[in-house]
Amino acid sequence: MDIFPLINSLRIALISSIFTFFLGIFFANLVKKLPSRIKGICDLFLTLPLVLPPTVIGFFIIKTLGPNSLIGSFFIRVFDISLIMKWYSAIIATVIVTFPLMYRTSRGAFEAFDMNLGFAAATLGKSNTWIFWKLIIPNSKKGILAGLILSFARALGEYGASSMVSGYIPGKTATISTSVYQYWRIGQDGLALRWVMINILISLLILFTINILEARDRRKVRA
Repeated sequence: MDIFPLINSLRIALISSIFTFFLGIFFANLVKKLPSRIKGICDLFLTLPLVLPPTVIGFFIIKTLGPNSLIGSFFIRVFDISLIMKWYSAIIATVIVTFPLMYRTSRGAFEAFDMNLGFAAATLGKSNTWIFWKLIIPNSKKGILAGLILSFARALGEYGASSMVSGYIPGKTATISTSVYQYWRIGQDGLALRWVMINILISLLILFTINILEARDRRKVRA
């Protein structure tokens, strides 16, 4: 059994989760400080990928980064790099799809933080950067970690957008999700079922991890 789809899915999910983590907390912290009216407008645009069909997202990526687009043709002409139909193309898709999960959970955690602690640190001469990384992030770690795990899980199972921008090329762009579809399409239900079970096991492991973290937090609160 070729394990490339598993390896490829894991590396796409890991790399995209790193990008999503930093983008999510950056925009969550930025939007949190904005006036409520502007905050609402930003929320509309930043969470739009959460409700858009993945195929719509894939379509916009192809039109923006495809070989006939301004950006895509530039990368091909200058760097001889295609941004579409490569394994890393799926990273672009998964970052866009999973970003709202990280953004929303992080912003909720930041808004629950007691800023009186930040003001007290500021009076002691601490910089905004120090306050953010040493106070806000540690005290918001539960929400941030939940967002990161959910983003990873979503990236691991993403199909619609990533299949449009990276396709299915065995040994090159195949993922767990695209393998399930392709094996089912050609009538190899046995292989499709294997990947389905692998995906279910990974999903159960992720959910089990979330439950453990939540149980540990509840014990800390009772203590």
